[in-house]
Amino acid sequence: MSSLVVRNIGELLTNDPTIGESPMGRRFNAAVVIDGGVVAWIGESAKAPAADSVIDAGGGAVLPGFVDSHTHLIFAGERSAEFEARMASVAYDGGGIWSTVKATRAASSEFLRRRSQRLRGEMLCQGTTTIEVKSGYELTVAGEQRLVEIASELSDEVTFLGAHTVPEEYASDRDGYIELVAGAMLDACSSHARWADVFCEGVAFSVDESRYVLGAAAQKGLGLRVHGNQLAHSGGIALAVEMEAASVDHCTHYTKDDVTLLTDSDVVASLLPAAEFSTRSPYPNARELLDAGVTVALATDCNPGTAFVTSMPFVVALAVREMSMTVDEALWAATLGGARALRRSDVGYLGLGACGDLMVLDAPRAAHVAYRPGSSLVQHVVRDGVATSFEESVSW
Repeated sequence: MSSLVVRNIGELLTNDPTIGESPMGRRFNAAVVIDGGVVAWIGESAKAPAADSVIDAGGGAVLPGFVDSHTHLIFAGERSAEFEARMASVAYDGGGIWSTVKATRAASSEFLRRRSQRLRGEMLCQGTTTIEVKSGYELTVAGEQRLVEIASELSDEVTFLGAHTVPEEYASDRDGYIELVAGAMLDACSSHARWADVFCEGVAFSVDESRYVLGAAAQKGLGLRVHGNQLAHSGGIALAVEMEAASVDHCTHYTKDDVTLLTDSDVVASLLPAAEFSTRSPYPNARELLDAGVTVALATDCNPGTAFVTSMPFVVALAVREMSMTVDEALWAATLGGARALRRSDVGYLGLGACGDLMVLDAPRAAHVAYRPGSSLVQHVVRDGVATSFEESVSW
């Protein structure tokens, strides 16, 4: 594998405090060398060793690739009418998740593969180098197996989400569906997944039902994740801590006891502000979580119904504007915080030996990610040491 040097970096954000200033590990007038797919050297640009290829950052900022730890990328159909009605405060029942399930069941594998690859491409060109991908839009044994197999083509971070909602055909046999998820469906999907997730909400699965499914997944050797406390105080945070899940995602509603539980655990609170933006719901209080010492991640929650968003820069901007996070806190949560939510120690930062995943901005400082929402700032993305360029940058 060839080597690559990124030089003439105006501001380098490493997330490694041993490398630069502040907890964010800032350096200026810097260079990064990636060799064999990993970071091999960081230092002053003028002293950078030679490499097989060169990216001239032109004074632009460089930061680790975003780590999006919560996505629902594999689906068919769209739900724009649902969004329009919500924005107009008009009653509407287009079927919600179930409408996506019906469309996904009817779609070919090739269609699902092409669409998810296109969405993955949108994420990459906005700086996202690591993603988690969930199933959950077929809710049959064969269908969920199909989704996790397609997801495994996109990412190593595949999550089985058979417990997304109870499908219509099981409306009168809820217990039967839960047994199916924890039994035959899990058996079919576990070899293709690293994680299992449950939508622990009043409209989906109770704490006891969620615990049952997660327990079965843990016995299969899967790591655990929880959709929790998005719509109300569902008990999902406490369950995630009890089950030693890697993350509890949404956390829109919580109590002081929940905050204490998170502070005293290794569970990451993954906040998904695009969902609040798309549903006009209250944003979670990130400031309170951070001040209590909770580890916070940011993710897109990309899905067709409540957060059709592929842009981590947009999520960062929302976190700063609407959730009282500082720019540094939001950037950390979107990179190393996401890595913590996936229990990854090789991504989300630019220390020696880390994966060679980074982005080069057409902007002099990383703060422009939040400062200029909606702008196409990412000029180069490097993933595993392989560079993709999008536009010519200017010198800062």
